[in-house]
Amino acid sequence: MNKNKILRIIPIGGLGEVGKNMTLYEYGNNILIVDAGLMFPENDMLGIDYIIPDFEHYLKDKRDQVRGMIFTHGHEDHIGAVQHLLEMVNAPIYATKLTLGLLEVKLSRYGMLAKADLRPVNAGEQISIGPFTVDFFHVCHSIPDGVGLGIETPAGLVVHTGDYKFDHTPVDNWPTDYAKLAEFAQRGVLALLADSTNATEPGWTPSERTIEGALDQVFETAKGRILVATFASLISRMQQVADAAERHGRKIAFTGRSMVENMNMARSLGYVDFPERLVITLEQSLTMPDNQVVLMCTGAQGEPRSIMGRLANGTNRKFDIREGDTIVLSSQPIPGNEEPVYRTINQLFRRGADVIYEAIAPIHVSGHASQEEIKLLLHLVRPKYLIPIHGELRMLKQHAKLAKEVGMPKENICVVENGQIIELVNGELQLAERIPGDYIFVDGSGVGDVDRSIVRERESLAQDGIVVINLVIDDQTGQLNGDPQIITRGFILMDEMQPILDGVKTRIQETLRSSDGNLQGQVLRAVKSYLYEETKRSPYIVVNINRF
Repeated sequence: MNKNKILRIIPIGGLGEVGKNMTLYEYGNNILIVDAGLMFPENDMLGIDYIIPDFEHYLKDKRDQVRGMIFTHGHEDHIGAVQHLLEMVNAPIYATKLTLGLLEVKLSRYGMLAKADLRPVNAGEQISIGPFTVDFFHVCHSIPDGVGLGIETPAGLVVHTGDYKFDHTPVDNWPTDYAKLAEFAQRGVLALLADSTNATEPGWTPSERTIEGALDQVFETAKGRILVATFASLISRMQQVADAAERHGRKIAFTGRSMVENMNMARSLGYVDFPERLVITLEQSLTMPDNQVVLMCTGAQGEPRSIMGRLANGTNRKFDIREGDTIVLSSQPIPGNEEPVYRTINQLFRRGADVIYEAIAPIHVSGHASQEEIKLLLHLVRPKYLIPIHGELRMLKQHAKLAKEVGMPKENICVVENGQIIELVNGELQLAERIPGDYIFVDGSGVGDVDRSIVRERESLAQDGIVVINLVIDDQTGQLNGDPQIITRGFILMDEMQPILDGVKTRIQETLRSSDGNLQGQVLRAVKSYLYEETKRSPYIVVNINRF
C-alpha cells in the first residue's frame, strides 16, 4: 500500500491526561500541527515548573515536513509549549487575532517573536496548508476567539473541535457555529476528534453569563477589598469583573506580569472594553479605601509563585492580605491539582481573608461541553468515526459511552492515548504503531534534562531525607581509616540521632570485614536495611569511598 495516500493522526499530548494538548495530522510528506500546550506538574513532581509534549521524538527527523501550526485558542494547555516547538520547527503559525496576541506576549517574553511567522485567520475563513484545506469555525469556550477546525484531506474530512461548549448566551454574544457543524455533516465527516474534559458531567454546562449574578452578590456584601484570582488568559472574566466594579463603584487594578500584559493586549485589540477612569495601578489601589478597590491577579490554581500563592504564604513583596479582604477564586481546580488549591484556600482563611470558591458560590463555570452538549455535537456532525481527545482515560471512555448511547457502532469509536498513531485509509480507520508519549519536564531553563527517575529521587528525598556516608579506606590494608563520616538531612531529630549513627557505624564495620569486593554496594544495602529495621524509613543513601 502506498503510504503517501494514508492520513495519519498522531496524538502527542492531551489523550489520557488533562493538559499539554497537541495533535499532528500527516499526509504524505506533509504535517499539520494543531496546538502545543503545557501541563501543570502533579503534586509529587517536585521542582518541576511545567510539562510539555514529547514532540521531538516524532518531529526530529520530519521537522522540514511541517507545513503549518494552528492554535485553536489562547489557553496555556494549548499554546504553552510554543516557544519550545519553535526551537525545532520553522513553519507559519495560524491563529485568530486574540490567540495571536497571547502568542505574541508569550514569545516576546522569551525573545522569540522575531522568529515566528504569525498569520491571522478569522472564524469562517478557509485556508490551504499543503494538502490540507482548513475551515475555521467559531466555538464558545471560557476565552474569546476560540475556533474548531474542519480539516479536508485527500483521505476525507476530519473535524477537530478544540475546547468547546454550546453557550446560548455567551458574554461576547457570539455562539458556537452550529450551521458550520451541520454543513460538515452534509459534506460527510470521516472522523471527529472532540473535547472530552466534561464527558463525566451530566446535563449542560452553564452559560458564562451566570457568573455575573454571583459577582454582584460578592460586590454587594464585601466590606473590604475584593481580590479576584483567575487565569491570566481568561480575558472574558476580566471584562466581567471590570463591569461589576463599575456597577458597584469600585476601581480595578490588575497585578502580576502576565495578567497586566494580557489585559493591555486584549484592550488594544478590542476584546475588553472598559473606561480609562476605571483602571488604576496597583500602587494607587494600596492608598485607596479598601471598599473602593478590586484587584485582579493570577493564582487560582494555588501555584506557589503566583500572586495568590505568595499572598497565601505571606511572601508577596508589594502587598499582603488584610483582615476583611474577600478573595474570589474564579476557576475550577485542574484535575489532580485539588490539594494545592485547597491548601491555598486554607492559608488565605488563616491570614484573615474570606475566600469564595466554586464549591460554595457559582463564581466560575466550565468552558467545556457536558454530556448533553457532547450528544448534540455527535448528532450535528454525524461522523463515521469518533476519536475522543482532551481528557484523562476515564473521560475518554465516558465520551465513548455517550457516543454508543446516541447510536454510534462500538467499532467506530476509537479510544487511544498519547503516542498511538491512527491511520485513515480508503475511508477505514486502523491503528498503526505506538510512539513514545512521555512527559518532558521543564525545570528552570532546563528542558528534558530531568526525567522520571530524577523526579522519583526528589520525591524520596522529600519523604525520608538523605544520609551521606563518607568512608576513607587504606588502599594497602583495606581497613577503614578513622570513623565513617555520616551526614543526614531531613531524616530524624538530632536528639534521636546518636544511637542510630552508632548502629550505622557498627553495620559498616561488619560489612567491611565480610566484603568480597563490591564494597560501595554492600555498604549501601547494609545501611539501608539497618535504617529501615530501626526507623521504618527509607532515606536516600549516598556512599562515597575514598582510597589512600
